[in-house]
Amino acid sequence: MRPTPGFAASPRSRGPGIIGVADRPRQPAPHPGPARVALPGAIRDALVAHARAEHPNEACGLIAGTAPPADGGTATRWFATRNRAASPLRYEVDPDDLLRASLAIDDADEVTWGIVHSHVRSPARPSPTDVGLAFYPDALYVLVSLADDQADPATGAESVRAWRIVDGEVFEVALETATGPG
Repeated sequence: MRPTPGFAASPRSRGPGIIGVADRPRQPAPHPGPARVALPGAIRDALVAHARAEHPNEACGLIAGTAPPADGGTATRWFATRNRAASPLRYEVDPDDLLRASLAIDDADEVTWGIVHSHVRSPARPSPTDVGLAFYPDALYVLVSLADDQADPATGAESVRAWRIVDGEVFEVALETATGPG
């Protein structure tokens, strides 16, 4: 079928000037929350140290918490895991480490609050691969960038950022470093 001017030729089109649901621009979803979270300084330091130790490969791990971040949960502890992919371009939490951490989190009546991995040469933003493999919509995805150009210009500290990935949409969550236990 040859499109007519002003006619959206798609399987869901209804005729000239009538556009089906699939033809409408998708409205962005509202931010699922939370807008901001606090990450204990000790946990931040531990996950950055793990990222440095695993360089040149991506590092990964889990953060346990009292409840999902959107429900007001707070981060309680860090589980460093091995990257089964052993790659500078992608990560895969080692299944034995995932089982060990998941059992410990469940035994403590906690939840997986955050899933952490590092980017060795790119910003601390989810890549398209990260988004496609984001299967835990209630958790935060915490990324550490080891790229020199991403470091804090005043302190030289690595960039650490948090994200919610829900139904393929990415929402940044402001990450504050908290003092105290962690």
